[in-house]
Amino acid sequence: MSEILKVDQVSKIYKSGSRELKVLDQINFDITAGEIVSIVGPSGSGKTTLLGLCAGLDNTSEGSVTLCGSNLNQLSENERALVRNQNVGFIFQNFQLIPTLTAVENVMIPLELQGKSGARKVALDLLERVGLAERAEHYPTQLSGGEQQRVSMARAFSNAPKILFADEPTGNLDETTGIKIESLLFEINKEQKTTLVIVTHDLDLAAKTDRIIRLRGGKVESDALTKLVAT
Repeated sequence: MSEILKVDQVSKIYKSGSRELKVLDQINFDITAGEIVSIVGPSGSGKTTLLGLCAGLDNTSEGSVTLCGSNLNQLSENERALVRNQNVGFIFQNFQLIPTLTAVENVMIPLELQGKSGARKVALDLLERVGLAERAEHYPTQLSGGEQQRVSMARAFSNAPKILFADEPTGNLDETTGIKIESLLFEINKEQKTTLVIVTHDLDLAAKTDRIIRLRGGKVESDALTKLVAT
């Protein structure tokens, strides 16, 4: 199987006047196409910062990130956006739905950015897959938190991404709803054969992935397969 993400000696430093804060310190790992990987660690360990660098939402201070064969450090902002649009899906803790668009319109966004035809049908099919066919014309404010996250999930999978980044996908949900979202995420991910990278503080969720990368103090503390992976 081919490598889809390579993180090579990556550091991230934030500067404020003469002061520097190193949030990430020489991070190294590779992710193979089809893997399901979780990134865990205490608050402030650099998890979300790392996810942003992996997805090309921010630039590294040192080192390089290669995503789907493209070295993100060598690309302009517009070129990185193109790589994301063609290859990447996102699920965020706070859903990130556009409030003035209906559920189906939110799901259509990645497809419309790619200029694909039949976007509405694809979006409606995905909303049906996540159990929200009857809510397609509702706006985000008319949906519960769990429903909004299901719309977000449908949007994330709408452009058939090669890799999907999920940042605390169950962080704003109650336990019962969170478990349902987890199950749905893994089910659709398996159907679409997408590489999945999940940032989470939920160790029960992390244990359901193939591999756990633990961060502490901006460094990789451990990187190991879970017990669920066949040897």
